[in-house]
Amino acid sequence: MQIKSPPYIISSKIVHLIAEISEELTRIEINQKEIITPKLRKENRIKTLVGTLEIEGNFLGIEKVTAILEGKKVLGTMLEVAEVEGVIGAYKELEQYKFDELDDLLKSHQILMNGILKNAGNFRGVNVGVGNHIAPAAKNVQYLMQNLFNWLKDSDEHSLIKSCVFHYEFEFIHPFSDGNGRIGRLWQSVILYNWRAVFNAIPTESIVRDNQQKYYDTLEECNSLGNSTKFIEFMLTILLDAIRKNIEKNKKYVHTNVPINVPINVPIKRIDKILNLIQNNHRITIPQIATKLKLTDKTIQRDLEKLKNANILIRVGSLKTGSWKIINNKE
Repeated sequence: MQIKSPPYIISSKIVHLIAEISEELTRIEINQKEIITPKLRKENRIKTLVGTLEIEGNFLGIEKVTAILEGKKVLGTMLEVAEVEGVIGAYKELEQYKFDELDDLLKSHQILMNGILKNAGNFRGVNVGVGNHIAPAAKNVQYLMQNLFNWLKDSDEHSLIKSCVFHYEFEFIHPFSDGNGRIGRLWQSVILYNWRAVFNAIPTESIVRDNQQKYYDTLEECNSLGNSTKFIEFMLTILLDAIRKNIEKNKKYVHTNVPINVPINVPIKRIDKILNLIQNNHRITIPQIATKLKLTDKTIQRDLEKLKNANILIRVGSLKTGSWKIINNKE
């Protein structure tokens, strides 16, 4: 079977967003134990569940979803409760799914829609339309989905791009009679988790929910344009927003647990780079830092003075034979 690649263009905006996301993820991963605490992980998982449900019109909310997650009974229609239980079950397996296995996606749909659809876990057998979009004929769904998974498996494209392209193409194909939105968002998270494990604690679905109309508008615009470029740009912006919101909740942690909101008039990215160099070599000299960052000695000297004045950094010993010490500001 010859693999047909989905149509999209790598814009300068996409390249920029990938660089920004990668940099922000590194900031989280270096201090993951402090930033992604068990409490925050649970809070974010609930936000994920609630976000993807509310996009589809289920508004049981955080309290009731939390109660169902804990095995308690809540007031709600049978359908509402079944939808919550399905989403909980499908996301519970997120770390176990193989992102490039079609059978695992079918399994996730069976878990999601169990008790709601008679044909849960199976592709639709009827033709459907979604708004102004007429989805591909039911007889073509198996082929299109297999082609999409073959591309996902064999493409050497960046995982961030693959996750967005897959999400768009999945919604375009609309392979199931119901649950397509929830599965599309879930599977993007599965792809991202397989790239960087920290994504299992970032509630991107709740940010999509906050930008729901733009989400639908962008899908429709891409349908008209015949490629997913705009959707890739939109979803990467959403991902970056979700990541930064996680950092904001724990903004005192940046690489070396330094507060990122210290008013010292030094760009945060430069602070990160300087402190990272010092953390790796406490005896690094001003000229060495300047060379690595392609800045002047005077600029680095001023930055270091500001970091010292802000009680972030101290010099132990002389400039010639001493070393730098980063002050731990976790308390």
